[in-house]
Amino acid sequence: MSLFEIKNVSKSFGDLKVLNDITVSVDKGEVVAIIGPSGSGKSTLLRCATMLETMDSGDLTYKGEYAAKNDENGKSVYAPPSELRKIKGYFGLVFQQFNLFPHYSVLKNLCDAPVSVQKRDRKEVEKEARVLISKMGLEGKENYYPQQLSGGQQQRVAIARALCMNPDILFFDEPTSALDPELTGEILKVIRQLAQEHMTMVIVTHEMAFARDVADRVIFMDGGYIVEEGRPEDVITNPKEERTQRFLARFSENG
Repeated sequence: MSLFEIKNVSKSFGDLKVLNDITVSVDKGEVVAIIGPSGSGKSTLLRCATMLETMDSGDLTYKGEYAAKNDENGKSVYAPPSELRKIKGYFGLVFQQFNLFPHYSVLKNLCDAPVSVQKRDRKEVEKEARVLISKMGLEGKENYYPQQLSGGQQQRVAIARALCMNPDILFFDEPTSALDPELTGEILKVIRQLAQEHMTMVIVTHEMAFARDVADRVIFMDGGYIVEEGRPEDVITNPKEERTQRFLARFSENG
């Protein structure tokens, strides 16, 4: 059974169809990279998967539990709020813009949701948070505020904050796009380490070499469709589809 599955999902904004009958499933311990040009539907797919956007049609399941499924009219119907609250505890999301609380210290940014949402013991959560802060190479920064940190440090705090909720799966929406190249390396190193620890991850990224090296599977999207999907060495190194070849050729020229 897949840990996460989004099935036959369609999504439009007005007359613009952004996702066309998309199906993706992710197994425990798998790292899936989603690549494609701007406007291909990658971020919308992630936002539907994490319920920041409502799907028009399709099913969404975590650990075999339905967050949404099609009704007889082919429209997505979501589970009751209490069920969705539970399911939202199964995943974490790291944004491109960090989304830290500016008036909270690093430690409070990590501890607030596990204590207030998951009702966990504050001491236990703080202990876990300090371990994560250290793992992210941020020792001594527990009482700093986001504006006192570099962009790379803020993104590492954001990753630690997501991990502090003990999710089964982590979603990353272009986690390095707001960072300069030097700081990008810091974040990719952290994600690489999580992959080695078999953390289940779905990463929307434009870092092709990283996707090739770290992902178990790569999905290439364009125009709201999945054009090609497979092992990194097939999709990135040796793509079959002409559209994928054109997209990757542009990247190797820029690289």
